[in-house]
Amino acid sequence: MTARTSTTATPATEETGHAGEEAVLDVGPVAHGGHCVARHEGRVVFVRHAVPGEKVRVRLTDAGDDAKFWRADVIEVLEASPDRVEHFWRPADSLRAWVHGHPPVGGAEFGHITLARQRSLKAEVLAEQLTRLAGLEDVPSVWSGGVEAVGEGHDGGAGLGWRTRASFSVTPGGKLGMHAHRSHHIVPVQEMPLASDAINGLRLWDLDLQGVERVEVAAPANGSRPLVLLAPAPGTKEKRLRGVAADVQGGASVAAFDPLTGGVTQLRGRTWVQESAAGHEYRVTGDGFWQIHRDAPGTLVGAVTEFLKRGEFLHAGAVVADLYAGAGLFTGVLADAVGETGSVLSVEGAPGTSRDARKNLHSAPQVEVVQGRVERVLRQKPRNFDAIVLDPPRAGAGKAVVGQLVSSQPRAVTYVSCDPASFARDLGYFRRSGWELAGLRAFDLYPHTHHLETVALLTPGP
Repeated sequence: MTARTSTTATPATEETGHAGEEAVLDVGPVAHGGHCVARHEGRVVFVRHAVPGEKVRVRLTDAGDDAKFWRADVIEVLEASPDRVEHFWRPADSLRAWVHGHPPVGGAEFGHITLARQRSLKAEVLAEQLTRLAGLEDVPSVWSGGVEAVGEGHDGGAGLGWRTRASFSVTPGGKLGMHAHRSHHIVPVQEMPLASDAINGLRLWDLDLQGVERVEVAAPANGSRPLVLLAPAPGTKEKRLRGVAADVQGGASVAAFDPLTGGVTQLRGRTWVQESAAGHEYRVTGDGFWQIHRDAPGTLVGAVTEFLKRGEFLHAGAVVADLYAGAGLFTGVLADAVGETGSVLSVEGAPGTSRDARKNLHSAPQVEVVQGRVERVLRQKPRNFDAIVLDPPRAGAGKAVVGQLVSSQPRAVTYVSCDPASFARDLGYFRRSGWELAGLRAFDLYPHTHHLETVALLTPGP
């Protein structure tokens, strides 16, 4: 690819230390978090929007004199990698954004790299986390070593249009926008290429969003009614929010929501969406958790059940648990597998999402839905589990929960993770308790970003 020459403009924000200065760097290996590692005058610099092996000119964005490391964005490519391509989205393209004096939006930080190379970089990050944090000496033999593509039947291999959920900010002038990475700067947007046609079709960028701080959108892959959530700015009257809601097109429901409490107030239509996966229907209220890639629910359910059934841990009459269960994606499938002679304990901490799970699973008598912290529920409801499905938030399960799981002595645990660092850390806890990694798959559920999803099978050692 021909290198693009960039010229920096006046900084968008007040800077401290060496922020705003430029440097020429040789780019080293990829690091967890969407960066590559480089060095400048003996100091580590985490560089975004580069490809390993390139020579680039960067703008230092976080470069205090006392900082252990600095951060930088690429503004010019001097020697390009053969894996570099032109970014598909102008607001997320570092080379273009800095010409206009501001950083690019986040959310598509790998969009300048071929999809094949993106996946190999993600595999490198996962392998490094497994050796450094989990204590494995080498890439485990139970993993292929690769990150599997998902959804190519829908996107033609472009890695676009997969998001069924999207989050936006609002500029001071009331226009739809997105935050730049690690910045308060909001860049106006008029499309989101990673989002589904149903989200882009709402044309929220045409609205006057004054009085709104944040906008969340959910557009289920099954084609059911989308939901637009408006987080009001302090002091905004409900009348103003209803005015915005009236301007939303596409037949979407609209509700106001409080990001701190999760409270939802109906403005138009429903306060929930109807999702479909693995033969079940799921109601998800407000900004309750649901996998954002259109093909993620089926992919993850398939991987989890394949691991558990292969080891004969999931069968009619089995006793299983779904921890951090959300609206019950895995719970419903587990209930099908164990039948009415088995039992499923479904645990979720968020009250609203737990209420959704009760509605979604009310017809399955073998399911007990409990709202509360996982560690507390496990203490209150000890059982001899055949299998446990563990799908924690990005921070992972943590040492205390892993200790409780080990103490409960299940026959197997499937661990679903969206963060390789917290997964590898928790895997280390399991291994130090004598458990083994019996299976591992990695999926590219977030094309053009640094994120990946893993599904692991863990079993007690002999």
